[in-house]
Amino acid sequence: MKKRTGLLAVCAGILLITACGREEVKTAAPVEIEFWYGLGGFLGETMETIIQSFNESQNEVRVTGVQQSTYSETAQQIQAAVAANQVPAAALFDIFTMSVFSENGINEALDSRVAATPDFNKEDIIPSFLAYCVNSKNELMALPAYGTTQVMYYRIDSFRDAGIDPDQAMKNWESLAEAAAKMTRRENGEPVFYGWEPMGNSYCMTDIAFSNGGRIVSEDGRKAMLDTPEWIESWEMVRKWLFEDRIMRIHSGGDGWEYWYRTIDDVMHGRAAGYVGSSGDQGDLDFSIVAAHIQPGFGNHPPSPGAECQSLALIAAAPEQQKDAGFKWIRYFNGAEITARFCMKTGYIPVRSSSIETPEFKAYITERPQALVPLRQAEIARKSFMDFTGGKINTAVQDASELVQIENVPAARALAEAQRIAQAALDEYWADRDRP
Repeated sequence: MKKRTGLLAVCAGILLITACGREEVKTAAPVEIEFWYGLGGFLGETMETIIQSFNESQNEVRVTGVQQSTYSETAQQIQAAVAANQVPAAALFDIFTMSVFSENGINEALDSRVAATPDFNKEDIIPSFLAYCVNSKNELMALPAYGTTQVMYYRIDSFRDAGIDPDQAMKNWESLAEAAAKMTRRENGEPVFYGWEPMGNSYCMTDIAFSNGGRIVSEDGRKAMLDTPEWIESWEMVRKWLFEDRIMRIHSGGDGWEYWYRTIDDVMHGRAAGYVGSSGDQGDLDFSIVAAHIQPGFGNHPPSPGAECQSLALIAAAPEQQKDAGFKWIRYFNGAEITARFCMKTGYIPVRSSSIETPEFKAYITERPQALVPLRQAEIARKSFMDFTGGKINTAVQDASELVQIENVPAARALAEAQRIAQAALDEYWADRDRP
């Protein structure tokens, strides 16, 4: 009887241990983190599907996406969150925000986590995109998520019906303006169908200036170059096309990306022949109606569009456990298959060489040749200016762009003011660094 009692006790102990083990596994909750991002419309929906797929792929981390209307709103919200000590684990940043935050300690350096991940394969990341994610100390401060560049989208029927060859029309901006004049339709003297719509922001206008041989600062970074003939000539022509010839128009204002989607709607609903938009617009477009083309140059100059990448960063003030979990999430998104999936859904450019070589992406390109246009343009694109004055120069360019595009201010006057502000910012920046 005692032997039986002892045996029962042992069995009970084994069952208790087993039950405890099961209970421990059952109640081991995943680390919950927030991921902030400023994507709207189809892009936001696509991001949420990838967050969901990550959550379903493992049980260690659960990501909750928190959506803002724009990249800049995300930056503002992060600054407020840092001040309140209530930060998310990770966020999606544009290159300018990422650069400023990295230098100011808001982002967490990733080098140690990458080094501890043997299969990360940093060399597989496309170098031009990886370069945006490194700070002045050569620390890796983010992982590229997807690349972007602004390309030309045009209505196939508008060009066909007007007897215009898109390749000839887009040799340069002047030839595009000639085509736009031919396609513009008026009723009672007022345009009801525009020949083209540049995008209402400084990115588009800066691309045009660079495609006329312009640059923002001198080689040594000490002299602003915004009031040069290259900028004035190209911007003044845009102002003329918008307000005097009225063969083009732009949308501005509204909440978040509203101006952007109004521009797309004009083309898709037959109110304009084409527009300048992001490679990421491809998920919103019907390519039985539109086609894509690389940007033109200006005059005799070759095209010089910018190409950038949006980046995935950890927030330094987050608890270590959340940053560890955040790294698992951003590494997942940066992986070859996921970045390829996101880009196939949206039209953005994959950031890993292996993504482009996957059978799925090769099949995708075969079926959707318009997706090759951003890739081709990225090969000739320049690296965007990284404003080391804390955004003062970029703000001056944006303000000047709005004066020309919205208020019909002559380019020379708008750019003279931008030059004054930019040069003052440069002088202040270098005075601090040149001081003994």
